Amino acid sequence: MAAAVDVAAETQVRIAVRELDMMYGDRVIQRNLNFVVEPGDIFVIMGPSGSGKSTLLRHMIGLLPPARGDVYYGDAGFWTADDTERRRILRRVGVLYQDGGLWSSMTLAENVALPVEQFTHLPRATIRELVVLKLALVGLAGFEDFYPAEISGGMRKRAALARAMALDPDILFFDEPSSGLDPISSRHLDDLILELRDSLGATVVMVTHELASIFAIGTNSVFLDDEAKTITAAGNPTKLLHESRDPKVRRFLTRGGKKAR
Repeated sequence: MAAAVDVAAETQVRIAVRELDMMYGDRVIQRNLNFVVEPGDIFVIMGPSGSGKSTLLRHMIGLLPPARGDVYYGDAGFWTADDTERRRILRRVGVLYQDGGLWSSMTLAENVALPVEQFTHLPRATIRELVVLKLALVGLAGFEDFYPAEISGGMRKRAALARAMALDPDILFFDEPSSGLDPISSRHLDDLILELRDSLGATVVMVTHELASIFAIGTNSVFLDDEAKTITAAGNPTKLLHESRDPKVRRFLTRGGKKAR
């Protein structure tokens, strides 16, 4: 298990989800969610399929408004903030979507350049230098002018990660980052996430059902119960494995006889 990185609190953002209700129409997905993501965490949102993990992530990054409650970045409530404040918050955030979300008609360099072009006024040559650096950091030096269809699934995930970190964000959100990857590629991606967390001094919030990743890199977590429709466990995943008395949490964390590394 990875230890949280020690970074200066004044340069980091503490995320707090407060009294959050998630609904689709009249259907309750989750309710009364309360938790804190500390600076330097690799924070795992876990639970069975259909429990609302990815939906919670979308609420946290501004894609879905909550039925009730708010998500605080420092002292700023995202859903009560004005457009200028929301844009300031999102400027500090990078997102890796489950399918990578790369534009198929653009090269890897053009995909990674998109957030830089959107949020900065850097000259084209400087953006190209930055893009080359970010792709090199994820092991894709020399692939700048390849299209997503021309590379493997693991390489596409790394390219999407390069785009997520293009603006040196304080917070990285990952939605099932290992989905579709073989165990070796998945482990390499875990190692890369650790390296980037440490080198950027970033906080990571990750939705995943992969036990190997949860135990290898997770430092804190919440468990979303699909029947109780709220959080029924929280804390370090390895500690939950050994100490939780909730049968659903134990079943989830011991699927296939998996053990913490």
